[in-house]
Amino acid sequence: MSQRIHGNLSGLGAIERAGLERLYHHPSEARELASDALVQRMVGLAVRIGRQVGVLIDRRGEVTHVLCGDDHELLLPDLGRWGAESGRLRGLRLVHVHLKNEPLSEDDQNDLARLGLDLICAVTHRRGVPDLAYVGHLAADSLAADHKSVRPVTLLAPMRWPAESLDVQELLKSLDEQLGRTRPAGRVVNARETALLIHVGPESRTDAEDSLNELEELARTARVQVVGRVIQRKREVDARTLLGAGKLSEIKLKAMQTDATLLIFDRELSPSQAKAISIQADSKVLDRTQLILDIFAGRAKSADGRLQVELAQLRYSLPRLGDRDNALSRLTGGIGAIGPGETKLEVDRRRARERIHRIEEQLKKLRKDRATRRKGRTLNDTPSAALVGYTNVGKSSLLNALAKSDAYIENLLFATLDPTSRRVRMPEGTTVVLTDTVGFIRDLPKELLGAFEATLEEAQNADLLLIVCDASHPQLEAQLRAVERILSEHDMAEKARLVVLNKCDAIDDPATVREVASQRRALLTSSVTREGLPELMATVEAAVLAARQRVPHMTEIVEEWTPHDAA
Repeated sequence: MSQRIHGNLSGLGAIERAGLERLYHHPSEARELASDALVQRMVGLAVRIGRQVGVLIDRRGEVTHVLCGDDHELLLPDLGRWGAESGRLRGLRLVHVHLKNEPLSEDDQNDLARLGLDLICAVTHRRGVPDLAYVGHLAADSLAADHKSVRPVTLLAPMRWPAESLDVQELLKSLDEQLGRTRPAGRVVNARETALLIHVGPESRTDAEDSLNELEELARTARVQVVGRVIQRKREVDARTLLGAGKLSEIKLKAMQTDATLLIFDRELSPSQAKAISIQADSKVLDRTQLILDIFAGRAKSADGRLQVELAQLRYSLPRLGDRDNALSRLTGGIGAIGPGETKLEVDRRRARERIHRIEEQLKKLRKDRATRRKGRTLNDTPSAALVGYTNVGKSSLLNALAKSDAYIENLLFATLDPTSRRVRMPEGTTVVLTDTVGFIRDLPKELLGAFEATLEEAQNADLLLIVCDASHPQLEAQLRAVERILSEHDMAEKARLVVLNKCDAIDDPATVREVASQRRALLTSSVTREGLPELMATVEAAVLAARQRVPHMTEIVEEWTPHDAA
């Protein structure tokens, strides 16, 4: 029974096909790239049919695949997923004929990195006789844990065929040992995807790294394993692809090298930019907004939260519907319709707009319900305070510590997506309703503002805002400024507030915390050790009562308090 030939067979006669099939019957020695008889026959066939011919050879020297392409490239068959994380090569080498006497192409090197081949060899010819052999293999550090190698392929100097100076067996043994020593750490077992994080912009490298650190936390929350980072500092980004052509090519190669299935950009991409990058990089592309939407979609539990997330997704995807699919010209016009009827794209857009309208009506009803509940609290004359702040600073933990409750907590961004209220009895007997809200984040996507509507309503109607910060976070001041900016944009700049520096038990930079505490008249607390909680409860009680008496600021209250020594 004949062996299968892979690739472009159109126009080949029975004699040429039989010649290709006979390539399976030419084994090679373990130390040689390929047997001379095999390569002689490959070159003769390639010249005769005017197409590249190649073979994949395993480490026993057996031909496992015979390939036929066109005059300038080969298309390799699906070899299955390669476990790059194992630090091992695939155990196959590609030997093929270049008709135009060129060295290894960029496509050859991409195939080598993407498929984890042992070696790749391009043989040129002179008047139908093998001439030069160009050989490349993965660099020894191409699978290092830091994923920062930008030249994962090592190219050897060209050799006259039959390249007897190269001992393939010894080369692969050495390469296996080096790759085994530098293999990356194991991946997260339950990761849904693997991703490269990409930052493009004029920011300093330090600011770019800080931004990517937050993006990595978002990726972790979405169960995406980060396998590498790329930073390109550009004063003016490319309007079409953000990145230059060279950088995009480097990213494509790095994605193949690290087995990344996603490219996540630390900024919002326009529909045309996402499409152009996806096509050129041959990878799925997400931006920061899509990543946050994915997190919200997986974590929203209440009816209000789920509707807000669906609304945000629809608003985000509406201008991008035209890029989903190339088959959008199907017609739905019926008998009696004038013209061709609606295209599928128009139908999708119309349905999306109708769904948006229905969700907006449902959210109006839910908004009225929330207003009714707040009115009930007002009639009962119950003071209230809202815990607001950056995401993952410990607001829910602080609520649990103060109210002795069991609100859900987890060390992830946006672990809480729905406001949670608890009644707390203060030291002097006053009952205060404490509300834990959704955490903010810098550069909050406009599509997600609606998802924070309930949080903003609670903050606007509270007697006091407790701005909770993570005292142990290196970006403490930047996070605090981001929260204050969001509050100002929603007319809450003058609202009574108290800054709470939580997690004071884990401080690494006492000087910065001491300075922030002094400037903001902040209280230091710890939900774990309960440090500062009695002072916090006493201050909150006095502050809400003062706010009820229409005292615009709480200066008189906090001036009597001296911040704890952060050291």
